[in-house]
Amino acid sequence: MTSARRVLARVVDVRDDEVRPMIFAGLYFFFLLASYFILRPIRDTMGVAAGVSRLPFFFVGTLSAMLLCQPLFASLVSRLPARRFIPITYQFFAMNLLVFWLALRGSGDIGTSTAVRAVWIGRILYVWTSVFNLFVVSVFWSFMADTFTSDQAKRLFGFIGVGGTLGAIVGAEMTATLAERIGTVNLLLVSLGLLEIAILFVVTFPRPDPTAPAARARLAEERTGIGGGLWTGITHFVKSPYLLGIGGFLILYTIGTTILYFQQADIIGAHFPTAAARTRVLAQMESASQTITVLTQLFFTGRIIKTIGLPAALALMPGLTIVGFSALGLSGFGLFPTFGVFVVFNVLRRGTNFALTNPSMEALYTVVPREDKYKAKSFIETFVYRAGDQIAAWSYAGLAALGMSRTAIAWPGALLATLFLAIGVWLGRRHRTLAAAPRAT
Repeated sequence: MTSARRVLARVVDVRDDEVRPMIFAGLYFFFLLASYFILRPIRDTMGVAAGVSRLPFFFVGTLSAMLLCQPLFASLVSRLPARRFIPITYQFFAMNLLVFWLALRGSGDIGTSTAVRAVWIGRILYVWTSVFNLFVVSVFWSFMADTFTSDQAKRLFGFIGVGGTLGAIVGAEMTATLAERIGTVNLLLVSLGLLEIAILFVVTFPRPDPTAPAARARLAEERTGIGGGLWTGITHFVKSPYLLGIGGFLILYTIGTTILYFQQADIIGAHFPTAAARTRVLAQMESASQTITVLTQLFFTGRIIKTIGLPAALALMPGLTIVGFSALGLSGFGLFPTFGVFVVFNVLRRGTNFALTNPSMEALYTVVPREDKYKAKSFIETFVYRAGDQIAAWSYAGLAALGMSRTAIAWPGALLATLFLAIGVWLGRRHRTLAAAPRAT
């Protein structure tokens, strides 16, 4: 046992040949999420400034952008090896950040400027940030599902997630610290720099040992594109009950998240009058949820998933969602303080997602064909995800138009979470079956 493994073995069940790729994966994820979590509070500030009534239109823009990007991304996946199309995808987003920075210089701070140009660029940046988040993170986990086996995923994905969680904490803290010092616009350049470092870890990611017979097929795969057509990700998705189940689980998660996001715009907007104060408290909430996440990921995630299994691990988030929305609903009767319940529920739900639900969901993809790991997965985690946003956004707007309060709207969220729980348990059991017969989809 190497000295590095002896140290890591205290918190994660890792083999000697897995140490280097696991560490590279964690660092890659660190810089990727640090880049995004500098942008997330900026995006949320623009959402609060726009108001709940405009958020459904922002979500329409995001869904449309996803639909446009999907065939372009599928074309890259079909023609180029993963180690080439992933850096190209990230460099595209990095260039976009530079364009936004150039366009916003001298236009005032995002979220407070009333100049028409700044307002519209800010709205475009809101949509772009939502696209950026889903694409870059989805690509990361596709690469991980393509690199590690199902057994390795259960043992290592939680620890790899620690890198992303630490990156999220650093990104959120950088935004909270620097937003008022250097201005929101200049934070775009900080995000760009962190994204470029993440790209370095992609191009230098450890390759399998070429002398190992089992690695030869893997190395041969890495030299070519994934193959297939532009729409195979979509066709495979609609034909596979397993992939449809993952999509359904993700939609129900997204509906709950979107309901909370709309309530956030109302609650935070009512309690904090200035954009800087809103950005600061949103960043602090992110930091709190990520701190909970990293402690769980570091010491418990791998052991929890291995001990209780994927069905139970995937049921934890829906169970918390049922309890949280029920508490928000009861706060409407004065039983609990609405702001306090919202903060606790939001922080715990996000912490549970990053620490347990996300690693468990990513492990689900280790048993599907390689093409589906990139194409169907990308379609599910971008277009399907945003379709869930649309369902939730317009449903929320409709319920609000009917006169339902934000606490009353929590009750439908609790009801849907029961279906969320059932699908999670089914997926965990189905994964167990597919892991025993990997070629089945």
